Amino acid sequence: MKNVSIIVGAPNEYSRLNGILDFVTNVLKEKGIYYETINVHNLPAEDLIKANFDSGAIIKANEVIKKSTGVIILSPVYKASYSGILKTYLDLLPQKGLKDKVILPLILGGSFGHLLTIQYALNPVLSVLGATTISNGVYTIDQHIERTGENKFIINEDAQQRLNQGIEAFLRLI
Repeated sequence: MKNVSIIVGAPNEYSRLNGILDFVTNVLKEKGIYYETINVHNLPAEDLIKANFDSGAIIKANEVIKKSTGVIILSPVYKASYSGILKTYLDLLPQKGLKDKVILPLILGGSFGHLLTIQYALNPVLSVLGATTISNGVYTIDQHIERTGENKFIINEDAQQRLNQGIEAFLRLI
């Protein structure tokens, strides 16, 4: 059975990254794929900052990852890398917490100048966590996601096509 976990490394619930999250979850629903979402900003900040491996919320989030066949990781780009809040959670995964998981990175940046964030910043950390099957990530620039109010977004057609291709390739691997 295909079971996907989604880790969202946005700093808040108003990020344009939520437009991508909505897009991904709609595709998964259409395909009948079960998924669970971990919004890192909803985990206890003190547990993240102090690396509290014994935190009930962290243990529960890690169990979501453990039972997944695939993991989709969403993050904005900050200072040419994935978000710090995502890093605080990845640091709390078990040493080989992504072993035998198919990973799909979805990154949102301000320009194509940070396109290599997936390959040079995120993928090495995922590999250290045991990931051996990392699907080609999708990089989207924030100009391709329009806010329509009330935390709703419209993704332009080109970005939708690239996201669909990335998700389809990911689903074939799981």
